[in-house]
Amino acid sequence: MSKNEKLFKRLLSKPKDFTYNELRRLLTGLGYSETQSGKTSGSRVAFINESTHHIIRLHKPHPGNELKQYQIEQLIEEFNLRGLI
Repeated sequence: MSKNEKLFKRLLSKPKDFTYNELRRLLTGLGYSETQSGKTSGSRVAFINESTHHIIRLHKPHPGNELKQYQIEQLIEEFNLRGLI
């Protein structure tokens, strides 16, 4: 099992300590690139898949690095809609 598969499986288990860095590694492995739009975007980021033009938007967690539970559930729903699960 690859590192990306392990991260994906970990995300699906809905852990309370899934970090933004883990999400970045997972999405990069799935072909997404991270972008922030402009100087006023604040903590808003978008992950764009260049081949499918799919966009995942979310706020970076702060002050900590762990994603909120609703963000994890939204990501799982996005993956369901895209047929990745």
